[in-house]
Amino acid sequence: MTDTVTAADDRLIVALDVPNAIAGLELAARIGDAASFYKIGLEMLMGGGLALARELMDEHGKRIFLDMKLFDIGNTIEGAVRGLADYGLDFLTVHGDPYVVRAAQEGKGGSDLKILAVTILTSLDRADLDGAIIKPGDIADLVVERAQNALLAGADGVIASPHEAAAIRALPEAKGKLIVTPGVRPAGAALGDQKRVMTPHDALVAGADHIVVGRPINKATDPRRAAQAILSELP
Repeated sequence: MTDTVTAADDRLIVALDVPNAIAGLELAARIGDAASFYKIGLEMLMGGGLALARELMDEHGKRIFLDMKLFDIGNTIEGAVRGLADYGLDFLTVHGDPYVVRAAQEGKGGSDLKILAVTILTSLDRADLDGAIIKPGDIADLVVERAQNALLAGADGVIASPHEAAAIRALPEAKGKLIVTPGVRPAGAALGDQKRVMTPHDALVAGADHIVVGRPINKATDPRRAAQAILSELP
């Protein structure tokens, strides 16, 4: 494979799903200029994730998506988001319950932080929802309904499987809003624990603004080339 992509495309968000900030910096260094946007989740958060976020932003000019999936009483959500807004992050996830979204919007104040509402995790199927006593119905329909309610509550965008991206994009409430899709795998990649997946190209065509890719890049022998291969697939 030759290095045919020289400029990063921030439609690709690389998930830094590694144990700690040192490993995160090492991975980002290996990827280099092939990625400009990184996701830091709960696993990394416990290993110095906020310090890593600050270093990647301040020292390397990267954009940061903090994937915390916040869920608590409104007052706690508002306070937590108010503190995080000071970091200069780009995206922050909260659960898509309308009261959570409204509290997060209050907390972010006048900052540029985008509040993204989680609909239904892409690792879940109907059997998982039944086990969690979630109301009956097709997952796609529930995701669209949950997205609509979150957008009505003021979310700047939603997190959803690429399989629901087109239906969410068609909502009047989704005009000008972000759709960020995990559950994206290059053709031929292992699915891992994801159950509702799509290729990077097809996810963007379906209406996603950003795709999140983790293991196909961070478990690759050459993460930079893996990221470049994904970039070469994008429309």
